[in-house]
Amino acid sequence: MNPDRIFEAFPAPSYRGAQEQALRDIRDAFAAGNDVVLVRAPTGSGKSLLARAIAGCARTIDEADPSEASGAYYTTPQVSQLDDVAADDLLADLNVIRGKSNYTCILPNERNTPVNQAPCVRERGYDCSVKHRCPYFSDRAIASNRSIAAMTLAYFMQTAGSEVFRKRDVVVVDEAHGLAEWAEMYATIQLGPRRVPFWDELRVPAVDGPDRAARYAEALAQQCERRKDDLLAQDSLSPAEVRERDRLQELIGELDWFVSDYRDPESPTTWLVDQSEPRSADATDGEGEDDEPQGGPLTIKPMNPEKYLQHTVWDRGNRFALLSATILNKAAFCRQVGLDPDNVALVDVPHTFPVENRPLYDVTQGKMTYEHRDETTPKIARTIVRIMQAHPDEKGLVHAHSYDIQERLADLLADFGVGDRVRTHSREDRDADLEAWKATDDPDVFLSVKMEEALDLKGDLCRWQVLCKAPFLNTNDSRVAHRLEEGQWAWYFRTALRTVIQACGRVVRAPEDHGATYLADASLLDVFDRARSDMPDWFAEQVDRMADPDLPGFEPQAALASESSAGAATGTGRTDRDAAPSRGRSGRSSRSSPLADVWDTDE
Repeated sequence: MNPDRIFEAFPAPSYRGAQEQALRDIRDAFAAGNDVVLVRAPTGSGKSLLARAIAGCARTIDEADPSEASGAYYTTPQVSQLDDVAADDLLADLNVIRGKSNYTCILPNERNTPVNQAPCVRERGYDCSVKHRCPYFSDRAIASNRSIAAMTLAYFMQTAGSEVFRKRDVVVVDEAHGLAEWAEMYATIQLGPRRVPFWDELRVPAVDGPDRAARYAEALAQQCERRKDDLLAQDSLSPAEVRERDRLQELIGELDWFVSDYRDPESPTTWLVDQSEPRSADATDGEGEDDEPQGGPLTIKPMNPEKYLQHTVWDRGNRFALLSATILNKAAFCRQVGLDPDNVALVDVPHTFPVENRPLYDVTQGKMTYEHRDETTPKIARTIVRIMQAHPDEKGLVHAHSYDIQERLADLLADFGVGDRVRTHSREDRDADLEAWKATDDPDVFLSVKMEEALDLKGDLCRWQVLCKAPFLNTNDSRVAHRLEEGQWAWYFRTALRTVIQACGRVVRAPEDHGATYLADASLLDVFDRARSDMPDWFAEQVDRMADPDLPGFEPQAALASESSAGAATGTGRTDRDAAPSRGRSGRSSRSSPLADVWDTDE
């Protein structure tokens, strides 16, 4: 790697904001001998441009000996982020490759067939006459032979050990704040009817821990091997059989990895096992023919899978740049992903958006924890109506956190008579519903679920948003519960803060842009208090300036009238707060029990 090339590798004709200083700091961090540089860059820093400049510092083929790695990878967990990269003319030399299922076959009778189900994977020995023009193999060949290959984190991890995508000199991971969580998700093994093709034929034992799970995983892997071999022996497969074969191959790899890692005395990974109740027809009185207790679907989960990341990420490059607005604590992040902090540098990029353009407003109505939700949700719905009145001609986004809260709010807003201005989305059509809302010129309000990240609502696409619930992780998840049992409350609140900061960045995307964020759940103030030490300075400035808005009184009809004179400074004050707890900017209503404040049983 040659860090001195970073300025000539910067793809834009000029710098904006703090980009020039950021490049200088990144260059110096690598020049100092650090293997990994964390770049904490807030919204609007132009992270993709910084990423391209870093990738351009990689050793070239001409500079490398035959045994030395050259070139760079750019990867991101967000598909939308990769789409943005592919559409950006300044990043045209980032050669994008996606998984096979994203491409369609070009054979005359296969135009609607994904490449991963095309004749070349259905028929043994198939010689494709147009393979040289196949969109997938063409993109793969280009990406593998050019200096910068761009792909999703999922594809990047799946190609670990590939002869096509070998080790490179530099790896750049964008939106890297969730790297540990993504690795945990990818390494999690689901054994159930939707993931095991022949689940209905299995007799599943009751599993009381990872040791029993490892023994069962070995036996199941052998069954998968036999079924896969039977499929491979056939001359031709149907699309359904192709899907089964590929899933069996994935499952074998997952099971083998788990057994190997669990039995490795040097592995730092802790494995947790969750098991559902068995199907009622599995056995009489819960026992099989051999009197062994029967069990149901299994989920085998790793915690802090350092070994998995070593294989799928850290072995893939010589130097690494990890970019995000929300890598909040260097030491904690390094510990989670298996990095030595002594070989890691942190570069902070300042926020260049005026703080007055990204205000936070306290409209808290009480807690939205499960036991308080019935009482608090109607108050938040009334507050949303008043915010709609204050923004009669502007589109808004409501972060509902869960589909349960989304449905409750939609029903309440319809009851209040403002349903014509409200849109929702389903699990199946979330992307289509989002795009339809973005495309409309009407000042509609979109009730969203899990859209705190990777959403660009610049300008009039959205001028205000409401955070209805502190985004705590689900304490019913065994990994979360395990960490809390170990007292890792700082991690818990830091993770929630990270999501809040990500959410706040959705509606202000440029220095001249502006958008208001309203905080409706009192637990959000607890997050700010308890995770204050992990807050970036630029976000702490927003929190310190947080104000109580002067909202109009509750008049639902005014929320529908574009000619309404309602405004953020012309209302009757906070008369509808309904006895929300009184507090200062950093206060909280109760310190009796952290768990009582944050317990969450949502999906």
